[in-house]
Amino acid sequence: MTSPVPADIPTETGAPSRSPSKLDFDFLPAAVTSNPYFAAGGGLMILGGSLAILRKSVSSLASLAYRRMLVDLELRSSDKSYDWFLHWMSNYKKTSSRHLSVQTKFVQHPNGSISTGFTFVPGPGNHWLKYNGAWFYVKRERSERVHNSGIPMETITLTTLFKDKFLLASILDEARAMAMKLAEGKTVIFKSWGQDWRPFGQPRKKRLMQSVVLDEGVKESIVNDVKEFLQSGKWYHDRGIPYRRGYLLYGPPGSGKTSFIQALAGELDYNIAIMNISEPNLTDDRLAYLMNNIPERTILLLEDIDAAFNKREQNREQGYVAGVTFSGLLNAIDGVASADEILTFMTTNHPQKLDPALLRPGRIDYKVLIDNASDYQIKRMFLRFFPDAEDKADEFLAKLKQLELPYVSTAQLQGLFVQFKESPDVALQNIDILKQPHINNFFYE
Repeated sequence: MTSPVPADIPTETGAPSRSPSKLDFDFLPAAVTSNPYFAAGGGLMILGGSLAILRKSVSSLASLAYRRMLVDLELRSSDKSYDWFLHWMSNYKKTSSRHLSVQTKFVQHPNGSISTGFTFVPGPGNHWLKYNGAWFYVKRERSERVHNSGIPMETITLTTLFKDKFLLASILDEARAMAMKLAEGKTVIFKSWGQDWRPFGQPRKKRLMQSVVLDEGVKESIVNDVKEFLQSGKWYHDRGIPYRRGYLLYGPPGSGKTSFIQALAGELDYNIAIMNISEPNLTDDRLAYLMNNIPERTILLLEDIDAAFNKREQNREQGYVAGVTFSGLLNAIDGVASADEILTFMTTNHPQKLDPALLRPGRIDYKVLIDNASDYQIKRMFLRFFPDAEDKADEFLAKLKQLELPYVSTAQLQGLFVQFKESPDVALQNIDILKQPHINNFFYE
């Protein structure tokens, strides 16, 4: 019995057998395979180069086809449309998402109760959606780069056929309309987060102007001045005057300063951006950037401005007060790099502590005292809570004067009326509660 002959071992005829580990070049001409350079490895180089050229050609053709047939739209997390699209997609039915993220809503009410809710939105990864008969590939990516706010930067890329690119604008329009509808009839409160303005909590129902009772004529004069300013943009620009206006509302705590600003925002259909000058990590540069990038149709509110800068001398000695220099604040308000078309409101309980440099026109153009409740306000507030008890308004005022209180704030009166809202008679019977010294610790603006 003949034993099998090992590979590459010459047979009796002297012809070596072919090894299965060797490449088979039978498909090439004999003149090529018999070439000594080919046998020395040149053939492998040729084949490798050919494959590389083929791979590059295929890649180029694929890239060309991608550019010709597909279109991309990138949404960055720093853009408003980013959150709009996420919310829209989470509510869109024709979506295929296998990766989800949760957004938790947490609200603690004044009475201590807590309301929570969860919303699922497309998470980082790949998603598909079908819109008006066209397919869209959606990719949400989270970058390793971190924004100044400490939150990782993200992007969403929408890819579809070039012929369907017009639908991208339609999707964003729907997302914007959905976001606007949620905020319709409400006031959005913004707070600074890093170098961004971000909504703080849920949009709040607009506060009606008639719900705020100030002394006679005060409310109307401020509203008229603001509306005149908003209609005078061309006049300012024609004369080369910076188109901005600053207001200072000063007076004791609980007099309604912040409440009025909320009502004014509702009256103008504006939002409110609250800036805390005392924030420890706030710098001059960040302050200037934020004040130059306030959301459109938004009132800038600087609350308790005296708390940040009590004395100019203290600022000069220490260099910084709460992270922002006094000169940095002045430059942000009306310096070369200050924003235009801005409406700024400042509040303070201690106007005597403000530096005169801050009070000059161009920084603060309109100053008004919002004081403790006057006789006019007391009667108007009583009728606001008890509109059918006009005959008891004078009685309430007279009984209040008998208490001989040095003052009473509108916040104290509101607290009394809310606590005894059953009837005006019950409120009258319990008016002595305003004499309790601890009452001022319960009610604030």
